[in-house]
Amino acid sequence: MRYFRPTNLAEALDIRAGHDVTVLAGGTDVYPVRTARRAWGDPTHRDVLDISAVPGLRGIAEEAGRWRLGALTTWTDLARADLPALFDGYAKAAREVGGAQVQNLGTLAGNIITASPAGDGIPNLLALDAGVELVSRSGTRTLPFAAFATGYRQTALGSDEIVTAILVPKLESARSTFLKLGARKYLVISIAMVSAVVATDVAGRITTARIAVGACSAVAQRLGTLEAKLAGMPLEEAASLVSATDLTSLAPIDDVRATAAYRLAAAEALVRDALADLAATEARRAA
Repeated sequence: MRYFRPTNLAEALDIRAGHDVTVLAGGTDVYPVRTARRAWGDPTHRDVLDISAVPGLRGIAEEAGRWRLGALTTWTDLARADLPALFDGYAKAAREVGGAQVQNLGTLAGNIITASPAGDGIPNLLALDAGVELVSRSGTRTLPFAAFATGYRQTALGSDEIVTAILVPKLESARSTFLKLGARKYLVISIAMVSAVVATDVAGRITTARIAVGACSAVAQRLGTLEAKLAGMPLEEAASLVSATDLTSLAPIDDVRATAAYRLAAAEALVRDALADLAATEARRAA
C-alpha cells in the first residue's frame, strides 16, 4: 500500500487523478471500514491519499450570501463556532457524533462522503439547502447537496475530484434543530433522525420550512409535502399539522436496531417534536 500526504491542493489533485486512492481526512470511518473488511476475509485495500496537510481546507468563514465550511473542519470546530441560529441543528449533531475523540478528528466532508443513511450531518445539510464544492484538475463545480448522495454509501463525487467545502446559503430569521433516536444518547447509530429549518415573518408565520429525515431510506430525504403544507402557517401550529401521509416517501428497513414500522412511527414523532421545539424556542425569544 502506498501512502501519500501532499502539502498543497494541486499536488493532491494530481495524485487523486493519477492513482486509485482512498481519500483520508480524519480517518474516523476509513480505518474501521478497512478493519471490518479484513475481518470478513477481504484483504484488498487501496492506496491512501491523506489530505490533512493541505492548507486552506479547514475553518468556517462568512461570505457574501453564504457560509463556507472547509472540508477539513471538524465536528468540534462546528460545535464551538459562533454561528447564527440557522446552524443550531447542525451544531447539535456535532455534539452528538460519537465521543470526543471522533468529534476532534472527524470532518464534515468525511461524513458526507461516507454517505451512510445514518450519517448525522446529512439530514442537517439537506435542511440547510447546502451545496458541495468539488475540485479536480479540470476545475471547480458546486453540486446541490440533495444531488450529492446517490444511494447507499454512494455519491456523485468523481474519481478525480476532492471535496473542498460545504456551502450554506444564508436565510434571514431562520433557526434549526436536530433530533435523533438511538438505543442510547451517545455513541450510537441512529434509528431515525430529523433536521428542521424554519424561517418566519414578523407575525410568526412560516415563510420557509425545510424538514429532512435520515436513517429511514437509502439516502436522507426532505419531506416536500409537509414543507408545502406548513408554508404560511403559524409556527406554533406546525407540530399539530404533521401526519403519517407526510412521510410516505420514506422507505425504512427492518434491521437489528428497529423494524421498518417502528422507524416510520419514530420519524413522525421526531418531526412533530422538532417543530414543537422550534415553536418553543421562538416563544422564549419573543418573551
